[in-house]
Amino acid sequence: MSDELLAAEGLEKIYRDGIKEVRAVDGVSLRIKRGEASAIVGPSGAGKSTLLHMLGGLDSPTAGKVYLDGADIYGLSDGRRARIRNREIGFVFQFYHLLPEFTALENVMLPALMSGKRSGGKKDIKERALDLLRAVGLEQRLGHLPSELSGGESQRVAIARALINRPKLLLCDEPTGNLDSKTSESIYELLLGLQSGYSTTIIIVTHDENISSRVGNVVLLKDGKAL
Repeated sequence: MSDELLAAEGLEKIYRDGIKEVRAVDGVSLRIKRGEASAIVGPSGAGKSTLLHMLGGLDSPTAGKVYLDGADIYGLSDGRRARIRNREIGFVFQFYHLLPEFTALENVMLPALMSGKRSGGKKDIKERALDLLRAVGLEQRLGHLPSELSGGESQRVAIARALINRPKLLLCDEPTGNLDSKTSESIYELLLGLQSGYSTTIIIVTHDENISSRVGNVVLLKDGKAL
């Protein structure tokens, strides 16, 4: 098995507004090692989220390639790429996207119930979800609805949900953008602790340059270009 989990070659994303052309991502190449914690850092409008979405199979590049475990994900069918997103990649966003009618426990279980990877069935999925919610410090909030949780608690549920299918890769898009500085610090500590404990490859998009000293690999982005 190769040490390299994710690779991007010459990624570009161009948007057109009438005759105007905007290069949101401009020729970015990168390599991410298996089990590595990485950050994509840069100011607002640098193209960080666009790059992350392309790396995760959410947004097709205008040009370039993305390889996950050696497979060109944009050379696959839409269905196969969707299965990879569901089973092999976990996503954490700035906005938690929890389903309001489901409890914290049910929100965490949902991706596994939908994925078809039901090793051990619903009982096994529930046990995994309980373990993850304990790991993120929410064992006392299992039955609470999202409306009953704080922002930090909601993001912890979202992190547990992203890990339920045991993904190879965890992609975090400004995961602390909605949180105060103290809660943000606790979320960073949690993410990096989980990355180490679960040996998950993680990429965090952030404008917070302080994260740079806490991860093994940093991609600096400005005006769509890697510096």
